Amino acid sequence: MQRVIKDAETRMRKSIESYKVEITKLRTGRANPAILDHIRIDYYGSPMPINQVANINATDARTLTISPWEKSMVQAIEKAIRESDLGLNPATSGDLIRVPMPALNEERRKELIKVVRNEAEAARVSVRNVRRDANAELKELLKGKTITEDEERRASDDVQKITDKFVAEIDQLTTAKEADLMAI
Repeated sequence: MQRVIKDAETRMRKSIESYKVEITKLRTGRANPAILDHIRIDYYGSPMPINQVANINATDARTLTISPWEKSMVQAIEKAIRESDLGLNPATSGDLIRVPMPALNEERRKELIKVVRNEAEAARVSVRNVRRDANAELKELLKGKTITEDEERRASDDVQKITDKFVAEIDQLTTAKEADLMAI
């Protein structure tokens, strides 16, 4: 019974972590090196994440600097950033690439908030699916006479409390990200 609850909690935590990763990719007004994580560079014939071929730093609130480990990668990195769906325009000076973050207009902010809300709902659904699986497992234990009805009810209540905790955390993260997006 405790194993079922622990397993459910672990899986819900993974859903939260996945949600956090997804919303950090969304661009806010500030420069965040994580927004470039999904960009792939052709590194001698194999696609590599940009952070595995260069150092990425936020020099100030509106600028990222990328210093490739190999001088030959400058053009490939610049091209990959320009062709990404982020709408960024990198500028190269020698072997250093500067990526200024343009200010978000009101329309783009609202689009990003919709994306955040969709990601939040997907995370909530994922957490609820874990709850459903845990409750089904508890019902199986009850059917197999491994646990009593009272134990099953208590365990179901525990699973619900864990679910409520994680859904509240998703709501909190969503609210924070929305506030971050609307900040000018």
